[in-house]
Parts: sequence; structure tokens; C-alpha cells
Amino acid sequence: MLKMNALPGVPRWAVLAAHAVPLVTLPSGLWRIALVAGLPVAPPGGDMSVGEALYVLSLTAVSEALALLTLGLVRSWGDVVPRRIPLLGGRRVRPLAAVVPALLGATALTGLAVWFFCAPYVNPGPAVWQGTPAQDALLAVCYLPLLAWPPLLTAVTIAYYRRRTARNRAEDRALARV
Repeated sequence: MLKMNALPGVPRWAVLAAHAVPLVTLPSGLWRIALVAGLPVAPPGGDMSVGEALYVLSLTAVSEALALLTLGLVRSWGDVVPRRIPLLGGRRVRPLAAVVPALLGATALTGLAVWFFCAPYVNPGPAVWQGTPAQDALLAVCYLPLLAWPPLLTAVTIAYYRRRTARNRAEDRALARV
């Protein structure tokens, strides 16, 4: 069985959702790597310049790194900064310092998904993508999982916020009784 190393109090569904996020970003990253490698995943459009290839590879690395940060919402390094981090190591992470960027990221990802699907209808023009049916299918298979990223991230973030602030609410209630 897969050992997930989650903190006590983290719901199992949140652990599974957090681990799913890097997996849903992986197919699109592999597709972009195949594109840079010159595999026939896209219609022929000329060779990529070095700058374009670096941009595509950087996009892949950054998106996967951001997806991996979701694990911090269910792991100890999302509660306390690891000691190996200079200046911040050992300090508690304030819940809103993780929640606000995560929810802004989920909102931005949702906006990108809406734009991607609505843009062809808002600004119809000549089709840029002239792929074969196999290339179209591969693109869809690789990019459709990305649609799960915003709701998964949102759900895990809400679970993190509830877990991290529940302790404070319980302490407030206990003090109010005294």
C-alpha cells in the first residue's frame, strides 16, 4: 500500500487529492517535452528556436513544481518551514500565507481553462492547430487532466485551512468558558 506521510487530522481524501495534483499535470508536461524533442505530437510548423524550447521546458518545470507544492498542504512542511531553509527554517507557516496563494492559483487556473475553451468562440479566426486526428486525440488526452487541477487544489486548500484554524477556534471556545 502507498504510504502518504500525511499529518494527523488530515482527511484521507485530501491526501489523495494532494497527491493527484502532480499526476494530473504530468501528461501535459510530457507532451511539451515530446514537442521540444521533435516527436510528431503537433503539426509540423518549423523547428523551435532555442528560446522557445527553453520557454516550453521552463513552463513544464514550473507547472510541475507548483503542482508539487500542493503536497505541503497535507505534509509537515506546510505547517512548519523545514529547518534547512535559511532565515525561515523552524517557523510556523501562517495559514493564510499558504491559503491565499493557493486559492489565487486555483482561480488563475480556472480562468485559463475558461479562456482556453471560450477564446475560439469569442475571437473566431483561422484555426492555428492543424493536427491529425491522432495528434488531436493525444493533445486532448494530455491536457484534459489539467481541468482537475483547480478543483483539487481548492478542495485541499479548504481542508488545510479548516485543519489549521480548527485548533484556534477550539482554544477560543475553551477560553470563553473560563
